[in-house]
Amino acid sequence: MLTSFDPTRTGPALLVSVRDADEAELAALAGADLVDAKDPDRGALGALSPDLVGAIVTRVGGRALTSAVAGEPADAETLLASVAAIADTGVDYVKVALPPGLDDATLYEVAAMAPGRVIAVFFAERPIAPDAVMRLARTGFVGAMIDTGAKGGRRLTDHLPLPALSAFAAACRVHGLLSGLAGSLALCDVSVLAGTGAHYLGFRGGLCVGQDRRAGLDPDRVAATLGALRAHGRRDAA
Repeated sequence: MLTSFDPTRTGPALLVSVRDADEAELAALAGADLVDAKDPDRGALGALSPDLVGAIVTRVGGRALTSAVAGEPADAETLLASVAAIADTGVDYVKVALPPGLDDATLYEVAAMAPGRVIAVFFAERPIAPDAVMRLARTGFVGAMIDTGAKGGRRLTDHLPLPALSAFAAACRVHGLLSGLAGSLALCDVSVLAGTGAHYLGFRGGLCVGQDRRAGLDPDRVAATLGALRAHGRRDAA
């Protein structure tokens, strides 16, 4: 049973976002490294119910790591409650967008809701403070990701240049955090983003039937994306 990310691996791992237990099983069987529970009908970080997240964790059965989003809480009180509720499902990682203006004391509280399991999500459309990664590391977060808040067809690289994404991944590594990049990614983005140093590349729409994030996962697209990521990993290791 997987319980943590393997820091010795080369190249980014594949995060596949799923909306139910059937999709979770498909993703795990296809070889996804991280099965990520979210509701694609509720925006970039639409949270599923804790019961459904628990069912997803059970169906994956340790064949892959699991994560689930805790939404985009508007204030600290809602943030703490949302993280705690998702953490209680047994998921390996809890992903959450942080409201602006949180002090370090609150960040410590958030991380303590699920020690060693909370990943902060930043949106590519909004500025990321220069000290954001450092603050997450010192307050107990395990990782950080960049995603796109709007899902209107613009991809991550339409919002942020490659050097900025590489710098984000490098900062995460310096501070001992897992890092991830997501945002309407497609198979063609693997060759562009694999060299950023990010630990994970996250996909949803690019792996779905008709590239529609609200449609079901296409196992052929999952396999093709996984193969591309593995190929880059082998080249990095050579």
